[in-house]
Amino acid sequence: LVRAKSAQEAEEKRWSAMQLHLGAAEFREHLRTRISIVRGDLAERRFGVDDATYRALADATDSVLHCGASLNRRSERICAAVNVLGTLEAIQLARAAATNGGLRRFTFVSTVAVAGERAHEVVSEDGAIDWNRRDYDPYARTKKIAERLVADLLADVSRVVVRPSIVLGDSGRPETTQFDMVRAFDFLARLPILPLRGTDRIDIVPADWVGRAIAVLHRREKPAHGIYHLSAGAGSPTYRDITTRLAADRGAAPPRFVPALERPFTGAVRFLSRRGPDAVRRGAALLDVFLPYLTWNTVFDNARAVAEIGAPPAAFPTYCTPLLRFARENHFRYPLVPLPASGAAPTRGVSAR
Repeated sequence: LVRAKSAQEAEEKRWSAMQLHLGAAEFREHLRTRISIVRGDLAERRFGVDDATYRALADATDSVLHCGASLNRRSERICAAVNVLGTLEAIQLARAAATNGGLRRFTFVSTVAVAGERAHEVVSEDGAIDWNRRDYDPYARTKKIAERLVADLLADVSRVVVRPSIVLGDSGRPETTQFDMVRAFDFLARLPILPLRGTDRIDIVPADWVGRAIAVLHRREKPAHGIYHLSAGAGSPTYRDITTRLAADRGAAPPRFVPALERPFTGAVRFLSRRGPDAVRRGAALLDVFLPYLTWNTVFDNARAVAEIGAPPAAFPTYCTPLLRFARENHFRYPLVPLPASGAAPTRGVSAR
């Protein structure tokens, strides 16, 4: 499902999003022969497609992998439209497919942020959601509501909920197309003093392990559980582990940790995110959004996922330096390769808004 005004734009958007993960020739062939793009909008009723297209989708669907979401952590309106109503539309399609007797699995990609405000904890899958606990932002709140919709409206369907923690980089390559959290780490890595506890842990996983885990669990005939944390768990590194590695790469001394500065640092970040110089404003704005998740010293038990996948995720310190080096050298932009010119991929649907 791609939001685009034309078949060409839809193909180009899918190409830009996925080219990092597949070779140009291989993925271009997939677009031409194996992937059918539906032009529509996740937040519109029936995705905004015509009745014939929707019926064809329901008839042809044997599983739904719902990973579309807005990560906007400030706008309740946008998060509600995409994360709540969008999930409801994905559920409606799944119900239509199940009515036809063809639905094998519904997999929902959620987030560990549904656990709400935490501090110094190890959180299990079954103990994550507490409706009396405050949420950090609209993203976390709407994903929690979406999980409830999946559980209640697909109670009779084989379903899996996966909750990634902070997904950052790829353990097998330095390239990435997602730079927001990388920018936040770059901002922190340049500071001589950090308002954090060096012994605090941060739960970071590489995208390649998360992608593999989702594919395995979505296709497994009988998963052992209904909910999985795709997280680093007990293997989560400390801030000292990460900063020592980054400092060694630059030939510099690691930063000092001064936890007492957390409150004034938070205030300074908020000020710089609104009124600071252009060179630091974007990094400060991103840090302002992510800071609650950087200071909660909370990790998420991943024993279920490791047992199903057969291997734990790579530790962030083992691949963080080439990731940050790539981001800086490319000015936090992925060097996109244009879509190769050849036959168009099959498309269906109508123009999105």
